[in-house]
Amino acid sequence: MSIKHDIDMVKEELTSEEKFFEKSVITERFIKKYKNIIVGAVVVVIVIIGANIAYNANESSRITAANDVFNELQMNPSNVGDLARLKALSPALHDAFLYSKAIADKNIDTLKKLKSSKSLLIGDLATYESAQNMKDASMLSSYTLKQDAIYKDLARVQNAIILMNDGKTDKAHELLKLISDTSSLNKVVQALLHYGVK
Repeated sequence: MSIKHDIDMVKEELTSEEKFFEKSVITERFIKKYKNIIVGAVVVVIVIIGANIAYNANESSRITAANDVFNELQMNPSNVGDLARLKALSPALHDAFLYSKAIADKNIDTLKKLKSSKSLLIGDLATYESAQNMKDASMLSSYTLKQDAIYKDLARVQNAIILMNDGKTDKAHELLKLISDTSSLNKVVQALLHYGVK
C-alpha cells in the first residue's frame, strides 16, 4: 500500500510540475507575442510620470517666482518691469494686484479695464466697484442681472438709494423687494423700506 501511495504522490508531483511548465510556456508565448506592446506601455507610463513630475516642478517654480514678484510690487508698486513680469508669470495675480491698487487709488479707469479680466472674481468685483464708484444706476442694475454676481444684493440696495435720491421711490421699493429675507442686508432693506421709501 505504501508503494501505491508513493506512486500516487509522484504522479501528483509530476502533474503539478507539468501544469507549472505549461503555464510557463503560455506566459513565455504571451510575452513574446506582446513584447513590443508591453515595452511600449511601460515606456509610455514612465514618460507620463516623468512629464507630470516636470510639469509640477515647473508650475511650483512659476508660482514661487510670481509670489516673489508680487511681494516686490507691494514694496514698490510703480515698478513697471515687475508688473510686466507678474503678468507673464500669473495673469490672475497681476489682475488682483491691479484691482487692489485701483481700489486704494479709486482709479475707475483701471477698474473698467479689469471688468474683462480672465479671472472671473476680479472681473465681477471690478464691475461692481466701477459701477458703485460712479454711482451709475444703470450699471448697478445691469450688474444685478448677472447670474453669479457676488454683490448682487448690495448693488440693489445702492441702486435703490440712488433711485430714492432721484425721487423714484416706487422703483426703489420694487428693487428692495427683490432682496431675499435671508440676505445679510435684510435689516438695511427693512430700514430703507420703513424710513426711506414709505
